[in-house]
Amino acid sequence: MVQEENDLVEYGFRRVIITITAVLCALLEIVDTTIVNVALTDMRGSLGATLTDVAWVITAYAIANVIVIPMTSWLSQQFGRRNYFAVSIVIFTISSFLCGNAGNIWELVIFRFIQGLGGGALLVTAQTIITESYPAAKRGMAQAIYGMGVIVGPTLGPPLGGYIVENYSWPYIFYINIPIGIIAVILTLSFVRSPKYGEKLKANQVDWIGIILLAAFIGSLQFVLEHGQQDDWFDDPLITGLSVLSLFGLILFIWRQLTYQYPIVNLSVLKDGNLRVGTFMCFILGFGLYGSTLVIPIYTQQILGWTATDAGLLLIPGSITTAFMMPIVGNLIQKGVPQPYLVAVGFLIFFFFTFWMHNAMTPDTGVEHLFWPLIMRGIGLGLLFVPITTMALSTLKGKSIGEGAAFTGMMRQLGGSFGIAIITTFITRYTQKHRVDLVSHLDGSRLEVQQRINGMQQSFMSKGFSASESLAKAHQALDYNVMKQATVLSYMDIFLYLGILFLCCIPIILFVKRGKNKVDMSEAMH
Repeated sequence: MVQEENDLVEYGFRRVIITITAVLCALLEIVDTTIVNVALTDMRGSLGATLTDVAWVITAYAIANVIVIPMTSWLSQQFGRRNYFAVSIVIFTISSFLCGNAGNIWELVIFRFIQGLGGGALLVTAQTIITESYPAAKRGMAQAIYGMGVIVGPTLGPPLGGYIVENYSWPYIFYINIPIGIIAVILTLSFVRSPKYGEKLKANQVDWIGIILLAAFIGSLQFVLEHGQQDDWFDDPLITGLSVLSLFGLILFIWRQLTYQYPIVNLSVLKDGNLRVGTFMCFILGFGLYGSTLVIPIYTQQILGWTATDAGLLLIPGSITTAFMMPIVGNLIQKGVPQPYLVAVGFLIFFFFTFWMHNAMTPDTGVEHLFWPLIMRGIGLGLLFVPITTMALSTLKGKSIGEGAAFTGMMRQLGGSFGIAIITTFITRYTQKHRVDLVSHLDGSRLEVQQRINGMQQSFMSKGFSASESLAKAHQALDYNVMKQATVLSYMDIFLYLGILFLCCIPIILFVKRGKNKVDMSEAMH
């Protein structure tokens, strides 16, 4: 077994190529999650779709992603890891081409779903391939290299998408995947090797019922999270129905996996205490990473009036900081610094970032006010990603490690979905609440209010509008300012609550047992 394990370790040029291939594939997958966000308006225009329809472009991809991630370890064992990885890249690349050529919105949604099925596999499989290519002593560094791609990816999407949409047209956000995909397939088939697996299951042993229950549970949950706010949550019969389906799907799926002889997801691996704490931490990390990545571009574009490209570029220095932190953190773990300490410091720094953002937000904040808080966010993410992943897997052995990696990957994605759903709901509700509070202070009989409206009316009249038109425009402008202020206050609330959430996570880390620092992920598939 040790011999087989060592067979997968690569050195020199081969290891460099395998690392580049795996990071490239993880990046492809993650960039594609966020690159579409800035192109939705252009897609609506050219495909003649409504805002609700076009939101499906994001939802379909996310649903497919989250369904396939828990099954990756099992699928790798069925088809051989190299073959499964290569086929996933091919599916991703072909569907990227089809997405760019879609003639209407529903074609695009179907191709995005297929792209998500290919893409979900890339994340977890890339993680296992990288870690298996490094000797045990360097596994912390391998996690750090993989982590760079995972953390930098969501941030690269918006500026890259903004640049492509402004200078070319939206299909090119999909076409850029094609040459990278072709190169990745060639490199995978030439350099990546598969571990030796036991017997494959026959078609009649495959847990088809389990697969259907998993798709029903995860797919429904993801839909509810993505569409709940715009469809008014449980006032909508579809959302209520899918919530019930998701709950029953989960219960039946757990029962099926615990009783079936050949489960597709090995739930017994969750008996490990560190993995349970680690999956919860991955959920919170996804919540904070994707949640704050959502709020900041919306705030800068809606309130401060920035372009999509500028909003995306703002996030890049923080991402570079995270990338810079990754190898340092990998090195600290290798030297024996306990991961729980690093995670605790990471959560504390993230709390300071949210508190700083809460205080920095105004209707006319500049780049200089946001730059340093985002650098701090980059440091916090660097201290969280690698230690949480290695901590979660530190007390696992054998192929349980690959199964554990699939759980952490799924929980990070689900955390992001929950974060985005809860944050968009909060923004809508809190903006309304703050608007009501602000309007109650705008008493028309107060002198300052009358002077303000009068001054605005005079300003409009000087531009050639009649007195009645100018008065209407003055009221409109005042209402717009109130709405803007209410939105800023709701964003401030979001950052305050995010900060409290991260602060509450610190005591949970005390439940972590000291495991081995160097996670031996090459055991994962044997």
